Amino acid sequence: MEFILIMLISSQVYVQYNHQSKVQEPALAHVTGVNISGKEKKYNFNVTIKSPDEGCNQYADWWEVISSNGELLYRRILLHSHIKEQPFTRSGGPVEITQHQTVWIRAHMNNAGYGGKTYKGSVEMGFRETEMGNGFAADLEKQLPQPEGCSF
Repeated sequence: MEFILIMLISSQVYVQYNHQSKVQEPALAHVTGVNISGKEKKYNFNVTIKSPDEGCNQYADWWEVISSNGELLYRRILLHSHIKEQPFTRSGGPVEITQHQTVWIRAHMNNAGYGGKTYKGSVEMGFRETEMGNGFAADLEKQLPQPEGCSF
């Protein structure tokens, strides 16, 4: 009987230790795919996003196209959360870029900001997941357009 009691106490301590040391990661929106259609200076983007949406308190509120020097070229505002639709794809445009111009595509969470997976590429060469440096074009978070609310 003593052996079982000791095992139970040891298990409880172990679980508490792991629970306390568990680091909670921020809820980020990740770009998981990019498709483009259209013609020079009038391209439409179809961007797929995976995000841990929970409703208006936590959802991906936009995706954007950024030039290689950090200029906002286009922002697609998302009007509601996508709890039951993950990942989801939304289109936007036209975006005034050339087929050779390299751009970044990233998503934004209303409560955690930037930081998820991003894509980089051009119409000519295609797009691939690429790590964006911390702080790149972070000031765009305050730039217009901004969401005016969340429907659900």
